[in-house]
Amino acid sequence: MRFAIGDTDFLLDGQPHRVLSGAIHYFRVHPDLWADRIRKAKLMGLNTVETYVAWNAHEATPGTFDFTGGLDLGRFLDLVEAEGMHAIVRPGPYICAEWTNGGLPFWLFTDGTVGIRRDEPQFLAAVGRYLDALAPILVPRQIDAGGPIVLVQVENEYGAYGSDPVYLEKLERMHRDIGLTVPFTSVDQPMDSMLEDGSLPSLHKTGSFGSRSTERLARLRQAQPTGPLMCSEFWDGWFDSWGEHHHTTSAAASASDLDDLLAAGGSVNIYMFHGGTNFGFTNGANDKGVYRPIATSYDYDAPLDEAGRPTEKFHAFRDVIARYAPVPELPAAMQPGGSGRLAPASGPAEAPTDGLEARPTPAADVAVRLDRVLPLVDLLPTTTDWTTHETPPTFDQLGAASGFVLYRTEVDLPDGGVLTVGEEVRDRVLVRVDGRTVGVLEREHHDRAIALPPVTGLLELLVEDQGRVDYGPRIGEPKGLIGAVRIGDDVLSRWTVSPLALDPVPEAALEVLRNADLSTGETLAGPVFAMGSFELTDSGADLDRSLALDGFRKGVAWVNGFCLGRYWSRGPQRTLAVPAPVLRAGRNEVVVFEVHASAARTVCMCVEPALGHTEA
Repeated sequence: MRFAIGDTDFLLDGQPHRVLSGAIHYFRVHPDLWADRIRKAKLMGLNTVETYVAWNAHEATPGTFDFTGGLDLGRFLDLVEAEGMHAIVRPGPYICAEWTNGGLPFWLFTDGTVGIRRDEPQFLAAVGRYLDALAPILVPRQIDAGGPIVLVQVENEYGAYGSDPVYLEKLERMHRDIGLTVPFTSVDQPMDSMLEDGSLPSLHKTGSFGSRSTERLARLRQAQPTGPLMCSEFWDGWFDSWGEHHHTTSAAASASDLDDLLAAGGSVNIYMFHGGTNFGFTNGANDKGVYRPIATSYDYDAPLDEAGRPTEKFHAFRDVIARYAPVPELPAAMQPGGSGRLAPASGPAEAPTDGLEARPTPAADVAVRLDRVLPLVDLLPTTTDWTTHETPPTFDQLGAASGFVLYRTEVDLPDGGVLTVGEEVRDRVLVRVDGRTVGVLEREHHDRAIALPPVTGLLELLVEDQGRVDYGPRIGEPKGLIGAVRIGDDVLSRWTVSPLALDPVPEAALEVLRNADLSTGETLAGPVFAMGSFELTDSGADLDRSLALDGFRKGVAWVNGFCLGRYWSRGPQRTLAVPAPVLRAGRNEVVVFEVHASAARTVCMCVEPALGHTEA
């Protein structure tokens, strides 16, 4: 088959074709749920699935690529094809996506000499290596080779960042040189000169917007005089940041804007169809004068919620799409009021051959008491690899992309003192002396100083990266303690430093926890690890759940070794998503790392998520 850009339409084997796409980021969805989410996209009436490619997830260390498990992009694209759908791939190299560092590997920035997102030899050489690694995955999966890929986007909203046509020309040529032959696109907001600055005549311009569709398409037509009109990011919701409200948008208003877009003959990629989750330490952040880390949930108020269930927006969008294209019949599970759970196509013998009937939905929450408790210090031998330094190294100098780093030095302060960090803390520091917590330095509050009590002994600074900035000029900045650390006028030296191994937690650390004595009491004093177990039946283990940590303040949680991500009592989200494939029939294990303190030792494996309050 062939896919091309005609004078007025996309052309599929020479015939006019409207792209009806929805975004699903494979790296935000458990791989055993990819097929389910893709099938539900088709049930809403979509014919295409779009995904970014997260470079930093695939090349965490220079020259070593990972395309296995949850990063198996080829398998994801094959599942799209198996559902009879097309694919749009957006490999960046920059993606934003509210993903840590906008998808750019942190190691690109370590020595400060690499010119990011411009015509700079070191950057282009690294991009070339990345594209070469993608070639065996993408090239044979193009539509003209019998695969699902119909479009590839070059860069991402570049007009909001710069206007370097030489860089874009070289980047486009690099994509072609690896064997990509499908049409190439660019995307920018249809405002100011972004569409022109962020593209080339050889890249088909598309827009990103979520309202005022008719007006936005008119501006896009000015920039793209011929060819199909396409909104390749139709924003149907928004992301959440810690300390804010849970963002929602009107299903009716979004559907009306989608109707306007389709009535004008436009093609669309709905961003997001299914948002998923920032598992582990993968969330990004924004800094426009105040640092704002993005929450773990990426529900996005999308048509398919974080647990994979259809929302009001799913049905509203499906009704609109049905006016312009045929839509499949909905199985009972996907009807309003249904469970939203589809049996796998290779499900049990009693399932119909189409695999689309609902299974029974367990309704019981499960309380889990965390009865094995150990302070962080007891697990340091199994989670650290200490090195010594005269001055505090950054995370980046230690090769740590994210998570926590513990800094230690000895101090002699018979009268106390004031500890200061020279430039900035990135992003949050728990300050402890001789095993006692003194306080916290927060980047969000622009904190740089804290009073210390009289002490002769160990000073510990537990520093947390809360998410690398994904948009704007602060992309790529190093994490950790930036600038000299002083007490009064005296610079502290002779540091012992180690990242904490937490994603995953080493098996040796888990064994120490499992062998800890049973602990009584109802509170926890951090920094502390706590573990508990619970039982599930076969049906109970076949359900996406949500981990509620009521009474806990801030930390990270795991279920059966899978890192669910960060929790924080400031909200908005009150639960962490637990994908069904992480669970198992029989005994399951929960581990929590609480940085501060908890008023409770019982967590809940809940059926319903709680994403927090919305804006009144």
